[in-house]
Order: sequence, then C-alpha cells, then structure tokens
Amino acid sequence: MTRQTVLLGMSGGVDSSVAASLLVQQGYEVHGVTLQVWEHEDEQVAASKRWEERGCCKIGIAKFVAQRLRIPYEVVDRRDVFQHGVIDDFVAGYASGTTPNPCVRCNERVKLRSLYALAQERGMDYVATGHYARVQEAAGQWSLHRALDARKDQSYFLYRIQADWLPRLLFPVGALQKTDVWKEAASLGLPVEELKESQEICFVSHGDYRTFLEKERPELKQPGSFVGVDGEVLGRHEGIAFYTPGQRRGLGIAVGQRLYVQKVEPESGHVVLCAEEQLAQAHCLVGDLKLFAEGIGAHPVEAEVKIRYATPPTAATLLPSGDGTLLIRFHQPQRALSPGQSAVFYRGDRVLGGGIIQRS
Repeated sequence: MTRQTVLLGMSGGVDSSVAASLLVQQGYEVHGVTLQVWEHEDEQVAASKRWEERGCCKIGIAKFVAQRLRIPYEVVDRRDVFQHGVIDDFVAGYASGTTPNPCVRCNERVKLRSLYALAQERGMDYVATGHYARVQEAAGQWSLHRALDARKDQSYFLYRIQADWLPRLLFPVGALQKTDVWKEAASLGLPVEELKESQEICFVSHGDYRTFLEKERPELKQPGSFVGVDGEVLGRHEGIAFYTPGQRRGLGIAVGQRLYVQKVEPESGHVVLCAEEQLAQAHCLVGDLKLFAEGIGAHPVEAEVKIRYATPPTAATLLPSGDGTLLIRFHQPQRALSPGQSAVFYRGDRVLGGGIIQRS
C-alpha cells in the first residue's frame, strides 16, 4: 500500500520537530522543508551558539531531526516573497499609523502559501506545520478550530488561510498539550534545555521594532505633537510610526497623571494621549475580511472576538456595514483597539473568520 505523502514545514523549533516525529509514527511519508525567510545562518558562527540563538529558522535543529527520523529535508529560499509580503507590509503599516501583525501576514502570504504551492507542484497529499490548531470535517464541510491546549492555541494567526486548503492541512500538535510535546521532544534527543520559545518577531529579534523601523526607514523619524483628547498640545513625539494604542512607556510626558496612547492620527501627525479609563472602546470597524462561515456580512451574527493573540476572546455582535466591512459591537468595552491588528471571530472552538481593524 502506497503511503500518503506530507510536506512538513520545519522551522527547527520544538513544535515542528515533534510534528515530524508524530507524522512518521502515523505512517506518513514525510518530506521536511525549511522556508528560509530571513538571513542565512553562518555555520561557523552558529557552531559557537546555543541552538535557539542561531537565527530565525534553526536549520541545524531541523537537519538533526530529519536525520534522526530518516526523512528527506531541504531548505527553500523565500526571502524575496517574505520581504515584499511581510517586511514591507510591516514597515508601511507603522508608517501609516497602524499596528500590523507580521505573523498573520506571513502565514497567509509566505509560509502556508509556499508550502501548499510546493506540495501541489510535487503531487504530495498533505501539508503540515507545527502550529497549535486543528482542522475538522463534518458532512463534507471543513473547518478550522482552536488547539486543545488553549494557552498555546495559534488559530488567531491562521484565520487568513484559504478555505480550500483545509482538507489538505495537518496540524499534528494541535490535539496535544504542550507538556506532551516537550516529552516527545526529549524522546527525540532534542536539547530541550536550549529550546526556549521566542516571543519576538523573527526579523526584529536583535532589538525592538522601533529600532528596526528606524534602520529600515530613517525618514520615519518625523516629529509631531502629542495632544490630549481635547486637542491640547502636551509635547513633541519622534514620529507616528513609533507609537501604538495602549502604550505608556517612552512618552516622556509629565502632566501629573499617567497617560497612554489612545490613537495615532496620520493625517495630522498627532499622537493622542488619554487617561487609562479612556482607552476602553465599545466598537471598531473591520475590513479586509477572510470568512469561513456563511451569513457573516449578510445579517447580524453573535460571536466571540479576539483582538490580539494574547487576549481572551470576548462576546460581540458582528454587524454588516454594507460596504464589505463589519462593525464589531463588543458587549463589554475593550482596551486599546489598534488599527492594523486582526480581529478574529469564533463560535466555541471554531474559527468563523476575521479581518483587519480599520478604526475604532
């Protein structure tokens, strides 16, 4: 009997490494591939570093796992598409006063898209990654769901993938708890003491995003005015690209109370500051929609909405606006809604879709 083939994206992280092991155990013919999206590792320099410090994609670990499992492995260069689809979008977003999410765009435009295209070219049956998410089928209908480990769920980053990809996607760790993943990693002989998990954006891991923006686009340092919600000028800022809603640190404003960024106004170049209680907002407009469920946009729909990866979903009503956007009415006001971020819609564990916050 011919084994089914799987093209597995291997970052060299613990999750994709364990995904490889699980797929082999399940009897698939696994082909590992690392999509090189950022700088190539210098093997001589890398050899002196702990594995988790060796660049964005840890090719050394991915090779080790592939050899251990006796599966074919290769590196495919996708730096050009990553530059155009993720980095340029990231810089342009901040330049226009929004707060983009590069991981969402990377899955949509680079990682899963590239893996799916490669699998099609090679006539392979499935595409797999180490994401914490699940794909389910019922009565011929395929749907994207949260992982069983709610603390590690990554469905928020995957809502922009195409619905017709779902039947051919495998997420082997999506049904596991993270503790079980670590146990499997130890059985593979991985150096689990070195495999810390990065919380950083891969291409700004050597500094914060403001340093990266200034290096990429020095002209973004265009001073403007900090203003209060009443329009009073409170001071000067370094440039709208360096401020996001909810930010408190680095403002350099002393007025006798703590102030936070409420919003950025790219037209005027103003950064509006407010008291903490003025960060809460009950509505936002969401566009650039990607929807899995029918009915959204045709009539009001009740759902749970995540406005950031790290915040829990909250009850809301999705109201069609008639122009391809949705007005999200939260049952409880939300803190620091940020244009450019994704709002992802859920019903229970199922992902209904989502879109990009246009304005609050």
